[in-house]
Amino acid sequence: MKKIILTLTLCLPLTMAAQSLSRTGADAENIVPAGWEHTESMGDLNKDGIADMVLIALPNNPEKIKTRDDGYQYNFNKPILAIYLGDEKGQLHKWKEYKELLPAMENEYETIEREVKITPRNTLIINLSFFYSAGGYSNVSNSYTFRMQQGDFYLIGEDVCELSRLTGDMRTESFNYLTHKKQTLEENAFDEKVKAKETWQNIAKEPLKRLGETELQ
Repeated sequence: MKKIILTLTLCLPLTMAAQSLSRTGADAENIVPAGWEHTESMGDLNKDGIADMVLIALPNNPEKIKTRDDGYQYNFNKPILAIYLGDEKGQLHKWKEYKELLPAMENEYETIEREVKITPRNTLIINLSFFYSAGGYSNVSNSYTFRMQQGDFYLIGEDVCELSRLTGDMRTESFNYLTHKKQTLEENAFDEKVKAKETWQNIAKEPLKRLGETELQ
């Protein structure tokens, strides 16, 4: 009996480490392992009239978690983005998951907020917001818009916004990879009297990037 118990004990950490997203399920609660943080969005991605799901899940591997003296935990695990396509019976099936796409927290002075959204126009938007409590006074928010075409998801738009918490100066660059235009907007988030400055320019026409081709930052 002791030998059996010892074997089960030795296997327990391996079982925990092997946790992964389920291949099918009715919703995120059936798909994401217990204890993982997650956020998700439902909508039609492939224009078949059936609800699909995109989710961001944050594993809870204890080797990547740091606990403060007051009990607060920093999770430095690498987040996973996964896309599930729905069927007529209300089940979601994993289409693809991306384990190296999204950034992980690198230190306890950095906070990253991650959000996904499926729009009524059948596009997928991934929002990343970075806040630094030390080492800088800027808030950075990046938004990426993907559309499913030719059997994959391609980057069709990108917004990069940087805000100074000291001055309120904010600069937003919006790239449209379909029209090959870039809009730059400079304004002040603290003072409405400061006149916004808007400029446009053409950008080089290049092949659209696939989702997962490069890490998002």
